[in-house]
Amino acid sequence: MGRKREEDQIGNKVEALKKYHALNPHPEKVKDETFLKGTPFFDSRDLVQVKYEMLRQVKEEKRSVTDVASSFGFSRPSFYQARDAFEQRGLPGLLPKYPGPKRSHKLCDEVMDFVESIIVDDDSVTSDYLAVMIGEKFGISIHPRSVERAIIRRKKND
Repeated sequence: MGRKREEDQIGNKVEALKKYHALNPHPEKVKDETFLKGTPFFDSRDLVQVKYEMLRQVKEEKRSVTDVASSFGFSRPSFYQARDAFEQRGLPGLLPKYPGPKRSHKLCDEVMDFVESIIVDDDSVTSDYLAVMIGEKFGISIHPRSVERAIIRRKKND
């Protein structure tokens, strides 16, 4: 296989790993001999492969969790999280969760206090109207459904 073709395949693989959020952010931390041999099959950039091999070595080769986690660049708690995810969902469980906000970051306490002040005066106000009012006061573009969900969450937490 020509050098150019190998480089294209490597580039394609890296792009695919990025697309599915499976590109290992720290491939240099993988110190396991399997990955250091330079075999093309074992790729320390492939986070799913690294996690799977880490789990396999503990289960099949009876290596200690502490040693294996360390040689694969993970902590012991990360090993157990990966093991639990794999047991529950198989290989897809080893994919990282999607990045991004885990909560409504636009609808902070200040914005929600404003929303509540409007609702107190008139509880028949629509989420469409609230979204427009939030946009005018705070310069935030927010979907009406996000406003509805935030109101429900706040009521649950109160």
